[in-house]
Formats: sequence, C-alpha cells, structure tokens
Amino acid sequence: MHDRVDVSLEKGNEPLLPDGFRALTSVEAREVVRTHGENVIFHRHSDRPIRAFLKKFNSPLLLLLMGAVVVSVYVEQYVSGGIIAFMVLLSVVLDFVNSYRSERVAEALASKIVTNASVVRDGVVRTVPLRLIVPGDIVVLTAGAVIPADGVLIRGDDVFVNQSALTGESFPVGKAVCGGSQEEVSHAELRPDVPHALFMGTSVVTGYGLMQVVRTGALAEFGRIAAKLADERVETAFDKGIRSFSFFIMRVAFVMVVVVFAVNALKHDVTILDSLLFAIAIAVGLTPELLPVVMTVTLSRGSLNMARKHVVVRHLTSIQNFGAMTVLATDKTGTLTQDEITLVKCTDLSGRESDEVFEAAYISSAFSTARRSPLDEAIKGHKKLDLSAYRKVDEVPFDFTRKRGSVVYEWGEERMLVVKGAPEETLRACTVLCDGSGERAFTEELRMNALLAYEALSRDGFRVLAIARRRLSRDGTREYGRDAEYDLAFLGFASFYDPPKTTANEAVRDLAALSVEVKIITGDSELLTERVCREIGLGVKGTLTGAQVAAMSDEKLAHIVRDTTIFARVTPEEKERVVLALRHAGETVGYLGDGINDAPALRVADVGISVNNAVDVAKETADIILLRKSLEVLADGVREGRATFENTMKYIRMGFSSNFGNMTSMMAASAFLPFLPMLPAQILLNNFLYDLSQTSLPTDHVDEDAVQKPTSWNIGAIRRYMLVFGLVSSVFDLVTFYVLYKGFGLTQGAFQTGWFIESIATQVLVVYVIRTRTLPFLGSRPSGMLVATTSFIVAAALLIPYLPFATDAGFVPLPLGILAALAGITLAYLVVAELAKRLYYTVEVRRARNHALA
Repeated sequence: MHDRVDVSLEKGNEPLLPDGFRALTSVEAREVVRTHGENVIFHRHSDRPIRAFLKKFNSPLLLLLMGAVVVSVYVEQYVSGGIIAFMVLLSVVLDFVNSYRSERVAEALASKIVTNASVVRDGVVRTVPLRLIVPGDIVVLTAGAVIPADGVLIRGDDVFVNQSALTGESFPVGKAVCGGSQEEVSHAELRPDVPHALFMGTSVVTGYGLMQVVRTGALAEFGRIAAKLADERVETAFDKGIRSFSFFIMRVAFVMVVVVFAVNALKHDVTILDSLLFAIAIAVGLTPELLPVVMTVTLSRGSLNMARKHVVVRHLTSIQNFGAMTVLATDKTGTLTQDEITLVKCTDLSGRESDEVFEAAYISSAFSTARRSPLDEAIKGHKKLDLSAYRKVDEVPFDFTRKRGSVVYEWGEERMLVVKGAPEETLRACTVLCDGSGERAFTEELRMNALLAYEALSRDGFRVLAIARRRLSRDGTREYGRDAEYDLAFLGFASFYDPPKTTANEAVRDLAALSVEVKIITGDSELLTERVCREIGLGVKGTLTGAQVAAMSDEKLAHIVRDTTIFARVTPEEKERVVLALRHAGETVGYLGDGINDAPALRVADVGISVNNAVDVAKETADIILLRKSLEVLADGVREGRATFENTMKYIRMGFSSNFGNMTSMMAASAFLPFLPMLPAQILLNNFLYDLSQTSLPTDHVDEDAVQKPTSWNIGAIRRYMLVFGLVSSVFDLVTFYVLYKGFGLTQGAFQTGWFIESIATQVLVVYVIRTRTLPFLGSRPSGMLVATTSFIVAAALLIPYLPFATDAGFVPLPLGILAALAGITLAYLVVAELAKRLYYTVEVRRARNHALA
C-alpha cells in the first residue's frame, strides 16, 4: 500500500482531486514507466546495425545483380563479377550510412518538439512529457490540450472533446464525470460512446477537467490502430510522382532488355551469357538506383538547413509542399503583430473610463480556470485588485460557438454572473444598460450606439471585449451553464492593443516576392484586421466575415476565395472551409496557426505550420514547426524548401535523361556492331561512377529564380526533359561510335574504352549545363563539393584504362589523338546541350502561357 499523497491544490475554492482519489508520486511513476513502458503508441524497433545492413540487400534489383555475380564467377568471369559485387556492396554501404544519418537527423529534430501534459504528482501539478504518462496518473485538462492517454473523467466543468480523429464525428462531444471510486475508475469501460471515456489523440475543445489514466501506449485505442497502420504512410503528391515515373522507367527498361537480349542472342559472336549480362546491365543502367539515397540526403540536408533558420520539419516529404505553397493563410496575432497585448482602457458606453468595467473584467480573468488567454493576462497585468473577499462559485468556459465565457462569484450576500466576450455575441444577450446613471433598458438605439462605439474602437486598432453581468439568486444552485447567459446588464468595453511587428512589412513583401499570397483568417473583427493590414502594407483585395462564409455554398466560396484577403470573425469550422475552398480553387495552401481553433484548418491544409509554444493539438497536427512565430522566419523556410526541392529535381532530370540516352545508344549500337558496345561490368561501373558524381548535388547552390516561384512535381515536363536531353545524348553517342569504329578503326577493347570515357565525361559534365537555366557559371555558382566530385569522377574515368586490372576488365590505354577527339566531341555535346536547354525552356514557357490562357 502506497502512502497517501496530500494534494492541497484547489480549483477555485474546491479540492482539486475528488474524495478518495490520490495522485502518484514521482517515484511511483518512474517505477510504472520501468515496468509498464513509455506512453508511445508504436515502437518502431531499430535493428542492430549488422541486421539493418543486411536488410539493405533485400531488394529485387540488388538480388538480380548478386545473381549476375554468381553467374560471372561460375563461368570464370572474375573481373566482371568482382566489379558488380563491388558496386552492390558500395551501393548498400552508401544507402545504409545515409539511412542511419537521416534517422539521427529525424531524432534530433523530433527532440526539439516536445508535447507535454499537466499531471498531478507529489501534491503539485507538474509538466510531464507525454511519453512519461503512466496508468494511474491524474491529468489536468484544459481547452486546447491533447488528451495524452485513454482514461476516465473524474472531475469536469463543461468538458467538450473533439473525437473526430477517432470516430469521425464533426461536432465536439460533451463528457460526464464518472462517479465511481478510484479502484472502479481503473476498471471502467472505455468506448467512444461512453460519456466518461476519454481517448488518446483527441483534444479538449472547452472546459476544465481531471482524468485518471487507464491505458497508455500500445494498449490505448490509438495505439492499437497505430500498430496496424505502422508501416503505412500517407502518399504525397511527390511520392505519387516518383512512383508513376518509376513505373514508366520500368516499362521502358523491360522493352529495352527484351530487344537487346534478343538482338545479341542471335549474333554468333556474342554468347548467350554475355547477352544476358548485357541486358541486365542495360536494366541497371537505365534505373537511377541511387535516387532514394540522393533524395534522403537532399531532404535531410534541407531539413537541417531549415532548422538553422528556426524551421523544424516534422515530415521530410512536406518540404515539397512547403516549396509549392502559393497561399499562406494565417492568424494575425503574433504573426503580423508583436503578440504583446496590453489593456489600454476600460470604458462605458459613453466612452468614459470606468473602474466598474475593469473590476468586472478582472474578476472574470482571475477566476477563469480554462486555458489562459493573452487578454486575461493583459487584464491581470494592468492593475492588481484584492479579491480576498470574493468567492468563486462556478464558471462557463469560453467556446467558439457563443464566443464568450462566464464566471459566477459571491461577494458578501451577492451572487453575480460576469460575462466577457466578443461584442456582437455578448451585446445580443444584453437587455439592460448599466453606467454612471444607474440601470435602464438596453434599447435597440442603445444597442446600435454600442455597436458603433465598438466599430470605432476597432478602426482605431483596438481589440475589444464586451463586459456584462447579471445578479443571481442564492437558491443553493452551484452549477451553471450556457443557459444562464441571458438578461445581461451591459457595462462597457475593455480595449486592448497589440502593435504590428516592425518586421511584418518587410516579411509580407518577401513572401510576395516569393509568389506567396498572404491571407488573414482571424476571429477578430474585420475593422481591426483591416487596420493592421494597412499598417503593414498588406493590400486587401476583399473581406468576408464568418457569417458571410457560413451563408455561402462551397462552390460559391471556392469562386470568391481567391479575391479575398481577410476572413474575419470566423469559427474553427469556417477556417477549415476557407482552406478547403482555396485548395479547390487550385491553390497550394499553407496554414499557420497555434490555437485549438486552428487545428481543423491545419489538418486540411497542404502544409500545416505551427509554432513551438502552440497548444498541443496544433503542434501534433502540423507538418512544420516554427521555433519563432514570424513571417520572416517562414519566408526563409520557403526559400530553403524550394532550394531543397530544386536540388532533388536536378538529380531526377539529369539521371533519367542521361541514363535514357545512354541505354538507347547501347540498344542501337548492339544492332550493328560486331561486339558489345560496352561490357556489362563496364556499364555498371559507368553507371556507378555517374551516380557517385551526383551525390554532392544536395550541397549545390540554386538559381535565385528557382526559389522565386512555387515548385511542383510535373511528370509531363520531366518526361519531355528526358526525351530531349536523352536524344541529344544518343546522337552524340552515335557520332562517337562512328568516329571510333569507322574513323579510327578501333577494335573491341579500344572502342569500349573510348565510349566509356566519352560517356562518363558527357554525363558528368552536363550537370553544369542542366543545373542552371542561365549560361553555366554565370547564374548560381556550383558548390565546391559538386566541382570536386565531378572533377574527380572524370579524372578517374581517364585513369582507369591505365590501372593494373584494366586489361582484365576489357579496358586498353588510348592514344592521345583519340583522347583529343573525345574531348572535342564532349565539348560539342555541351554546346548543343546548352542550345537544347534554351529551346526546351522556351517551349515550356510558351506551353505554360498557353495553358494559363486556356
């Protein structure tokens, strides 16, 4: 039996824990973690390094290559077998090293994002990482909190939970307190339809409560689901593009292999084995097998660069969506403004400063136990009042439907309900006006005067709350709900000011220069938001209120949403509709939000963006986390995301077009040459050296123009690119064949050596043409690593024929005259490739213009 922990915490004036309940101590919690395990929904077991390394061989392509090694050794082609084996081993080593490094990167980035929960331990409320929550813990729940485990509500005031992630229900579900003992609660039934049941991964919309944890980790409902789906990953547009293009390459490779094998097998001077090995080499050569390695390195490097710019990427593939973003939808508080809200004045309807208004607002903020808002902190920080004579009775927490919150308190013999909230909604519930002249009926004329005063304050740049109250009878009732908010007496307004950030103007211009349009989606009034937009230089094309959005059909909203800059006084559901409408209108939408009211919009955006101090549900929903809430930081992240994507696309464009050209040349040459144009081992070595030269692409610089426009995966453009540059490459390969075979009359070994050198030189050096849309070296400069890698590979290709094993591999040294001719062919190829590049982009620009006009 554990010693009872004395919990002296209070919620208002009530004990924090129900009678008969006790909280764990830190020592007990550590022991439960040790025996029960951490609160992690799925443990992705990391294999031991040796096992992980061996698993890298489990690939159809590598198994095919290893089969070729066995066959080569069996027929005593030891050099060919050795080269293939070396390539397989080196490819696996590179993949293993980069996978290991990317895992460490992911872990390092994930450690920056810590989601916590408030737990009662040792008689106090402690902030504990979610993974350390254990069965028996008592968790404090407030609006915006993610529920960290499955459990039972043991105390609560107006607790409503969003269970949509679990059940698909679109509306929050009210939860009731379970009245059993602590032992009974520990064995209570947990199903979504049970009123007292709470589940991991759902979130608190409104209210305050305590839950006792019953199930954690893999035993929680989400844990069981996650275990079933652990190996499934949502396929992004980038993934779909890679998969689609890979299937295209496989189809082309299959046709080439069949044709090449058939043509060579029919030749009397080429053995069936050589034909088979050559066909396999064609398949390998056509496939950029290091693409996964290059992509992983590029995305990981990009995420690290973004982290240095205070942007943490939670999902690597979201970098593509980040770069493709055309619209950034954001709240204004803390993004466009300094998020340093101060209470400027409390005034009655006539505009006079009123201590009575401030006192009511102060009591409301001081007694609120829901999630603290910056407005509450501003009120309490303005001036401190002594509330020792006041006693809290109950509260009705703020929610986004009625847009107000209430507390009930007693002072002497009086019991009072005080309401604080959005002026439109609060004034609607008022029937009495209370000012310096006493109380009188709140006529329609006075109501209009109040609305006009509110609009005038908003136009002056103030955020405004209406303050009202109602006297209650002391009839023994101690629980109140939303139905108590009627016949209110309007007291006046509390006006707050949050000055615009000095950097907001420049940040908006930077995003506009990046072709990212900023749209404001806020719960504040349209007048206040328009004032802020004017101050930061954000042009307003149009404004819609939440009421107008609610009245529109989805089709009409999608039609008008592009021409609207401000969406004001919107609910969470309306924010979600606006984001979906923007997507349906063809925009790639990034949504920046940090509150529980932003979670629905974050979920449906192309890329959800939050901040490290956001509520739990916002951080858990987001793809990108900003360590500093600023559009300036976001603009840097967009640039880095686009640069990362551009470097990935460089490899894809160069790899597919170059490999396609070379394999087409081999297929053509095999039809008329009396020998194979290149031995299988030479093809594999050629392909390996080329891929090795491109592994430095993640370090490359990109043209400034490449980051000025949103990036997107375009299969058609890549296919056209492959055909254009692949055919140019093939033409020069055929020229090389003619020069070597007819011009110099070379025999098999010398011919294969000459084409090997020319092929490597053209494939590797064309990177300087393809990497920029401008003339090579006049746009962005290539990185030092890229220059070093490409230079080394070309030098290696020239040196290989002179190495000791060269003769066994079919290579022979070439005379200086032949090398000079190959240099001339390579130079001519680079010139023609530059002309082809210009023609290609001219046609693509015209195609894009015609598509836009259509």
